[in-house]
Amino acid sequence: MKKNKMDLVFRCLVFFLTISIGVAQNQQNMISSQLKWSERMALSIMKRHPESYQIDEKKEPKWDYVHALVLNSFEELYKKTKDPKYYNYIKSYADATINSNGMVTSYKFETYNLDMITAGSILFNLYDTTKDSRYLKVMQQLRKQIEEQPRTVSGGFWHKKTYPNQMWLDGLYMCQPFYAQYTITFENGKNLDDVAKQFETIQEKDRDSKTGLLYHGWDESKQMAWANKVTGTSPNFWSRSLGWYAMALVDVLDYFPKEHPKRKELVNYLNQLASALLKFQDKSGLWYQVTDKGAVGGNYLEASGTAMFTYAFAKGVNKGYLPQKYKNAAQKAFDGMIKQLIKVGQNGEITITQACAVAGLGGNPYRDGSFEYYVNERKNDNDPKATGPFILGALELNK
Repeated sequence: MKKNKMDLVFRCLVFFLTISIGVAQNQQNMISSQLKWSERMALSIMKRHPESYQIDEKKEPKWDYVHALVLNSFEELYKKTKDPKYYNYIKSYADATINSNGMVTSYKFETYNLDMITAGSILFNLYDTTKDSRYLKVMQQLRKQIEEQPRTVSGGFWHKKTYPNQMWLDGLYMCQPFYAQYTITFENGKNLDDVAKQFETIQEKDRDSKTGLLYHGWDESKQMAWANKVTGTSPNFWSRSLGWYAMALVDVLDYFPKEHPKRKELVNYLNQLASALLKFQDKSGLWYQVTDKGAVGGNYLEASGTAMFTYAFAKGVNKGYLPQKYKNAAQKAFDGMIKQLIKVGQNGEITITQACAVAGLGGNPYRDGSFEYYVNERKNDNDPKATGPFILGALELNK
């Protein structure tokens, strides 16, 4: 009898101990709602992807622009918090993708793909803090690609070798902030005029005078089926491509000294774009997938473009490039995302919904740039092209 009682007491103790450990572990895994939204999103990403190369559901390390976008936001978060886990998360991606000889095995130089340049942006601080020559070698390789990148007759970089004569808005973000930072860091700024030339070309060739918006792409040859036979522009305004462009402008301006003759020109481009975008901001604070078409024919309020505009507007005001009304618009957009696009899980992890997974022009299967094409591309929850800019926007707004 006594033995049975002892067994019962022991089992009860084990039970309560197990419960206590479970509760403690659960609390440890909780993402506190008291944290700022930037950290809540970053911790949610790290929880879903313990290894930084796993971002975007990757199964093995791959050099990619989506990782760069998220890890650039982590770098800004690290600057703000000084929490080493964010620095280490960035470094682990570089070390997973760069081998001991300073080569990125998943990067193919000969494709001349601008999307591959932007991941180099995370290497400046890593090289500065570690002096690891592998990081410098990769940056030099990317700089060599820029040097040899095929160009349009007017001087703009082709988006990829497989997309001859074409400039896409995406490409301005993929290349120009890295190019500007590299030339300032290692070349005494000698190529800033060439950086500005890319923006000048896309503004001249791709901007719609009626709306003030820029089309997703421009084909100098006017040979692509999606290209307007007179102007060479694609047929629609895609919010994420405009978001890439807006972010490219505010980020590249970090490296243009105040006295540089092209700086004012870039600030003017940013103001023109912000003014055009403001006209199409929905009352919810969000922007539609096809920017100027509103709630028609399957068009929807989209997360990544909205997050990118939030960041560009807020940073633009904070840096003195844009007037205060754009900070108000950014706050309205951020509040709209929280209200309509953010879900909070039982452990505090946050999910951002309604993000277009991918969109492009041409290729196989063929993407015609039509309204129907954009609104029918698949959507992702927690797409990196939304989570990264969400963190950046939250930091600029101090949310």
